[in-house]
Amino acid sequence: MSSSRRDLSFWISTWWPVAVGIVLVTGESTKYFGADHTSHTFRWIFEMVFGSVSDDRWDYIHHIIRKTGHFLGYGALGLAWLRAWWLTLPHSRFYVDAMLALLGTAITASADEFHQTFLPNRTGTPWDVLLDCCGALVMQWIVFAIMRLFRPNLLIPRS
Repeated sequence: MSSSRRDLSFWISTWWPVAVGIVLVTGESTKYFGADHTSHTFRWIFEMVFGSVSDDRWDYIHHIIRKTGHFLGYGALGLAWLRAWWLTLPHSRFYVDAMLALLGTAITASADEFHQTFLPNRTGTPWDVLLDCCGALVMQWIVFAIMRLFRPNLLIPRS
């Protein structure tokens, strides 16, 4: 489809997952999703499934849950960026779309962490940006590997 024939519905259907992902990140970047607010709910769920744990053990588990959320959440956002670039730039190579997706993820993660530096119960850290980008990169590698195995012709630029 040529870019002159792309209408508003194409752009909306292509980019809405990225917009939704950014809105979710923005919502989770509030003081209400700080560790001091999520601990009780996560602990209740965890203990319903696995039984009670000590406070020290819970602090460690809660940290792992939150960092896993970073990795997986930004991994999904990275895939949304990848899909959007893949559809927007039909003549590009996969690695170009992947790099643009990683850049979009890094900018989103950086803005999120910067915003958190202004909240009293949150901390913005470059380590979380790195973790977020690693999540996006791993998800992109998985997609690349699957495409390489099952649909290698899709990795060739389309004309």
